[in-house]
Amino acid sequence: MPELPEVETVRRGLIDKLCGRVVRSVQVLRPASIAHPSPDEFAKALQGRRFEDIERRGKYLLFTLDKGAKLGAHLRMSGRLLVLKPAQENKNVRTEHVRVRIELDDGCVFLFEDMRVFGRLWFIPAQVPVEQIVSGLADLGVEPLSADFNADYLGEALKTRTQAIKTVLLDQTLIAGIGNIYADESLHLARINPQRRAKELKRNQIEVLCTQIKQVLSRAIENRGSTLRNYTDSDGVNGNYQSVAHVYGRAGHACRQCSAAIVRIRLGGRSAHFCPKCQPVPRSGKAIDSPGAKKKLH
Repeated sequence: MPELPEVETVRRGLIDKLCGRVVRSVQVLRPASIAHPSPDEFAKALQGRRFEDIERRGKYLLFTLDKGAKLGAHLRMSGRLLVLKPAQENKNVRTEHVRVRIELDDGCVFLFEDMRVFGRLWFIPAQVPVEQIVSGLADLGVEPLSADFNADYLGEALKTRTQAIKTVLLDQTLIAGIGNIYADESLHLARINPQRRAKELKRNQIEVLCTQIKQVLSRAIENRGSTLRNYTDSDGVNGNYQSVAHVYGRAGHACRQCSAAIVRIRLGGRSAHFCPKCQPVPRSGKAIDSPGAKKKLH
């Protein structure tokens, strides 16, 4: 699933292409991709609207439209938002995966493509709170690249959490936008084992982890995110962070810091990658057991 850097990269790529453009026509090709309102109402409400701005909240995109309305989007597993010239459409897109097709007044098309069909779009009328329509927004935690995310905030949030720190970092009600890739990368650079109980982290470890989370996310945005399967930016171009990743997707490869083999385990139903030499569990600490925790997976 695209994480904060991928969604932010899409947002930045769409701003110049969409802002100021007016919707000429809307085709909903898969009704279930529209979360609100009905597909017919969605198409009617969006037609004639002008795009004015694009914001990101966690993994959600919020498009500001004229007259106070908004368009919400969540890419989920395989969603893509593309702005293309008609001649590019057949080259860059598998038409059977296009769920919503929007023609713009400059002749370009704005496409919502979604192979695995988990992504959703919402139209939010003016004067209606966004959280009332896109219910998941109300539960999101702090933005990790904001000033509100700091060691004081994280320390307070972790002090009673008995889960593994990797599992806690994936909790969107705590921190919005971090997923598997960047949790693994941040923990590695902070030299914290992903199985370590969250409440046992010391203040200096929490400070380092906060710093690394911000740096990893910023570096990933600079690299236009990670492409492991379906993700591309708004031009259909792959991200590049996976080529410089320290641990994620590198099971069995040498650690870039110490040359020990990177290990992949299952933790809380998800994968976790780490270096057993750089990220040991201290003798005084405890780790959350996980199936296959001592087994190298390739």
